[in-house]
Amino acid sequence: MKSAFLRNALVLGMLSAIGPFAIDMYLPAFPAIARDLQAYVSAVQMSLMSFFVAVAVCQIVYGPLSDRFGRKPPIYFGLSLFILGGIGCSFAQSVEALIAFRFLQGVGSCATMVIPRAIIRDLHTGHEAARLMATTMLVFSVSPILAPLAGSTLTEFFGWRVIFWAIAVIGLGGLAVVFFLLPETRQESDDRKGVAQAFATYKTLLKDRHFLGLTFIGGFSQASFFSYLAGSSVIFIEHFGLSPSAYSLVFASNAIAFIGSAQFNSVFMRRFGAERVVRTAIAGVAGLTSLLFILTVAGIDNAYVLWGLLFLSFGCLGYVIPSTAVLALEEHGSIAGTASALMGTLQLSTGAVMIVLVSAFYNGTSLSMVCAILACGLIAFTLSRRTLKPKRIYP
Repeated sequence: MKSAFLRNALVLGMLSAIGPFAIDMYLPAFPAIARDLQAYVSAVQMSLMSFFVAVAVCQIVYGPLSDRFGRKPPIYFGLSLFILGGIGCSFAQSVEALIAFRFLQGVGSCATMVIPRAIIRDLHTGHEAARLMATTMLVFSVSPILAPLAGSTLTEFFGWRVIFWAIAVIGLGGLAVVFFLLPETRQESDDRKGVAQAFATYKTLLKDRHFLGLTFIGGFSQASFFSYLAGSSVIFIEHFGLSPSAYSLVFASNAIAFIGSAQFNSVFMRRFGAERVVRTAIAGVAGLTSLLFILTVAGIDNAYVLWGLLFLSFGCLGYVIPSTAVLALEEHGSIAGTASALMGTLQLSTGAVMIVLVSAFYNGTSLSMVCAILACGLIAFTLSRRTLKPKRIYP
């Protein structure tokens, strides 16, 4: 039993990391790509945006398909597109071609971002689902650490085009892992609706206030971290004068706070109930971000204060995001793929809006980022009070 749990965590973690790895790995190559394709760096950045757009939009397709045809066939299809997109990027002779093939990669990577959550729901509920999700996140966390380093090394020694061949090989490895190690968790005996009926399920989910509440509690929690992603590098490096290596340590520490706390989530869910864990953790986020906002407005503009309070806040988020995902899917086992897809689309869209706002209102200080993080924390806190009651304790 333990070996099956670990195998599933490793496989699902590896699949979930494929899309982020494809993002993080080529970021250090932006200047080299711009020079080779004779384009502005801002144009190359559009290839990243096209990837995100594909991921945000196409999740809603994979969910119903995985409910109708099983979990594995859509993953095979998605990874095949992902591999083709990687090969296309490696041969791109213009920035427009790069943008198009990155969009194709994004369409493919959706499968590995949506379906693993549905598989977790197929296998477990309650604190066991939270434990599997947290362990999956632990495997997934390797991506932001290794991918940029691998990408910069490949660019330096072999050129940026090799990065996309490496990404294609990663996709091929994903196919092998799914074929040999991942069981089909959507059983033939399950109630499989037609594709049209499956897509009609979105209407039902959009009327489910409890599902939407949980989705946006997790969504605004994630959006607070997206706000940090949008502004932190400029703030810590340009505003506070940290070196890139020192910033990478700050970034890694906050990621460790989130991933580390998530590992204890199932224990607290079992002891106190998932609803109470989420409400308490969100209250911590709201309190810490409010304190950060007050200090920032009062003129205490200090890198250590900013880092310390964000470290604690993101530690609290490690209890919120896995729990809300488990709770949102718990009552929708028969349509877990569709529910997971809608949840992912709504949450990613929320995060994208916050990224735009942080970038648009950046004024050379940390104020716009802090305001965005505070707004996300307060909205999530309000939703948690309206959506959750501290009563459910898992056996």
